[in-house]
Amino acid sequence: SGLVLVKNPHLDLMEEDILYHLDLGTKTHNLPAMFGDIKVKSRSKREAAVLPWIGSLAAPPMLLLAHAGALLLPKLLWGGHGMGIPSISIMLHELIKLLHHAKCRDVTIIRIGTSGGLGIEAGSVVITDTAVDSSFQPRFEQVVLGDVVVRSTELDKDLAEELLACSRDIPDFPTLIGHTMCTYDFYEGQGRLDGALCSFSSEKKLEYLRRAYDAGVRNIEMESTAFAALCGLCGLKGESCRFHLL
Repeated sequence: SGLVLVKNPHLDLMEEDILYHLDLGTKTHNLPAMFGDIKVKSRSKREAAVLPWIGSLAAPPMLLLAHAGALLLPKLLWGGHGMGIPSISIMLHELIKLLHHAKCRDVTIIRIGTSGGLGIEAGSVVITDTAVDSSFQPRFEQVVLGDVVVRSTELDKDLAEELLACSRDIPDFPTLIGHTMCTYDFYEGQGRLDGALCSFSSEKKLEYLRRAYDAGVRNIEMESTAFAALCGLCGLKGESCRFHLL
């Protein structure tokens, strides 16, 4: 049917589903009327440049994820979050439930934002084919009731190729497909030398980054494994596009 899946049998037993961080609820708001024809906001002028590119895809509606927003387009929904897996996880749980309650169909989710590039030109956009962890493995580890649950982080490769093809029509917009490494920390987790703690040498850092590059990693950030895992489990067509800044 193309409806957004939620894999939680407890929701059917609830009198009302409250989306706490979105300040919405199934009894207090008419979610199908509000979000059945969804809209989008984008984060910045640089990221807004991707919207005509994304808009050329053949199958809206889409959900576009970023940190903040200002620009509106028809048929798209913007969802904002902060830095790191906990933030995007909370937002995605509630936005996926929102899409489900609003009876949206055939939704594509595209995450846009910034990241640190690895061996690529500044200003490039990395389209993620697979999100990997700090050991370069395609997995997301979630602790559930004390147990470690491992989830797949493969993203939609057809959508990645479609986005890459669309990008060729935009001048000065270097774009490539590659693995995105997701870390739990901005400093030590990404091999930075300027944190409050640092237990490794610059040589050890470079050796690690070379191994990451050889494993197919082209950018580093802190949300992609959770994003990929949730999209896959809920049957959503998802992709991540990250800008590598100086």
